[in-house]
Amino acid sequence: MATLKVARVGRVEKTDDPLRPFRFVDADGTEAAAVSEFLHHMLADDASPTSLRSCAYELLAWVRFLRAVDVPWHLASRVEARDFALWLKTTKKPPRRRRPGLGEPGHGEGRARRELCRSDQAARSRGDPLVLRVPPRDPRPTADQPVPAGRGCRRGESECTSQPDAAVPAALAPGHLSAKEPKPTPRIIPEQEFNDLFAGLKYNRDRALIAFYISIGARASELLGVPQGLVAPGDQTIGVVRKGNQVLQHLPASADAFVWLRLYQQELRGMVPKHPSEPLWWTLRRPFRPLEYDAARMVFTRANQLLGANWTLHDLRHSTAKRMVRDPNLTLADVQWVMGHAHITTTEIYIAPTPDEVVAHVLAHHERQRAEQVKPPAPPAPGYRPEVLAALFGTSAAGGENR
Repeated sequence: MATLKVARVGRVEKTDDPLRPFRFVDADGTEAAAVSEFLHHMLADDASPTSLRSCAYELLAWVRFLRAVDVPWHLASRVEARDFALWLKTTKKPPRRRRPGLGEPGHGEGRARRELCRSDQAARSRGDPLVLRVPPRDPRPTADQPVPAGRGCRRGESECTSQPDAAVPAALAPGHLSAKEPKPTPRIIPEQEFNDLFAGLKYNRDRALIAFYISIGARASELLGVPQGLVAPGDQTIGVVRKGNQVLQHLPASADAFVWLRLYQQELRGMVPKHPSEPLWWTLRRPFRPLEYDAARMVFTRANQLLGANWTLHDLRHSTAKRMVRDPNLTLADVQWVMGHAHITTTEIYIAPTPDEVVAHVLAHHERQRAEQVKPPAPPAPGYRPEVLAALFGTSAAGGENR
């Protein structure tokens, strides 16, 4: 497995069909019917399009692996599932197309543990070809059908669930060949580095965009999808549609964000459509088009390059949550509502201090301990003679040496 060469064949394509937002295409250009059927089940189970995209890409790694070991999709067994897990542990993760610098997480020789866990889950409990290809059977366990399906993943762990009428082999049931997912550590942009990044922005649109990101903590896609009609400067709120439950939520933003937004809108006045249903964010070059994620990411990348940093738009969301958690006047429930977390346990990860904060706190503790040791003792109360106290306690009330 360590020397296996896996060709990057096949692809996941985005479509305009709302009932099939993504389709899985094999190396020969044909659509994989089993994967498409599974994605239909996910969509019917109220999974978001981004979850469908994530699962499709995770299955793509499994398909490429099967092609490399010359095992057809319908003949894959638990042996291939085991080898797939071993391959993920030993193969190097493809390098990202971005320069290293400030904010760049450390990468080991193997694949990231989180990616390994996601791919392993996708191949086994969410979208394994063994799950997809088994025809509907009697849900009762039998000798050749030891484990009935329908277990899937718990809603709190993933939006992906197995088909209710497909059978999961016992060897691929949850818990087999499972990868341990590391505890997430949010990347927080320090205040001074954020100020330097913001100073590197050239246009009012970019300043408005980043000011909203850092003040409302919305996901990149949520803020980019805001129409003009959901901006309320009088209430100092902006409406975003949440990624998970698709619920409209009006989030309070900083006054500075609305000032930059007004300057940006004034610059494009008469050049882009103005209507409550039209997009809020546009490109700055003709022909004007709605601003998409890749273009917004490049805006932040250019500012990063000035500092040799490598922060991402999602790091702004983490930084916002951390700022709010530090405010003693905001409760954890307040932060959960603003961030749109389904569970407060997700918000609690921002309570933990960063390593830099711990180092600073402990160094301050050592300094306080040192200051206490050199601090002279308090003078005795009126009426007590220092020489009597020295005789009784072996020390001088005036700060003399032990005798």
